[in-house]
Amino acid sequence: MEEKSIVFGTGCFWCSEAIFKLIKGVTKVVPGYAGGHTENPTYRQVCTDRTGHAEVVEVYYDPEIISLEQLLELFMAAHDPTSLNRQGNDIGTQYRSIILYNTPEEEKIIKAFLSSKQKDYKKPIVTEVTKLDRFYEAEDYHHNYFADNPTNPYCSMVIRPEVNDFILRHGNVLKTMKN
Repeated sequence: MEEKSIVFGTGCFWCSEAIFKLIKGVTKVVPGYAGGHTENPTYRQVCTDRTGHAEVVEVYYDPEIISLEQLLELFMAAHDPTSLNRQGNDIGTQYRSIILYNTPEEEKIIKAFLSSKQKDYKKPIVTEVTKLDRFYEAEDYHHNYFADNPTNPYCSMVIRPEVNDFILRHGNVLKTMKN
């Protein structure tokens, strides 16, 4: 298997991680920060809106099971790509819609994909597309946040409904759940 990776920002990385971990062909999802100018940023720094970084997830996947185009479809379904610097009540540039690619080939695929999707939206797609310079892994307590904190109010009131909605709309692309 030739594993590949892509970095997505769809708002809060706790929700992004919870959703992308469900997808068949995704082998690993790592929350972190990217797209900014501060080296080795912390969560507290990113929350100040002064680092330039977005909350993102690095999604590792098996291209023999799921294609980049299929992941892009799910990226679009996981958030509102027409909302500038916010998703729901989460406001700030750290919550922007962003895709960070690794190769010129990926850039072409992503830009063509977004261009073709614009017809499906009344407002302009504002997703930033940029080359991945550096991915900074988030602090340990952000990993598996939704799974590890199901009774946290943000998890139960924001993430759980989004995950449930995603499951209802995209059940055909989900991993088989084991008992």
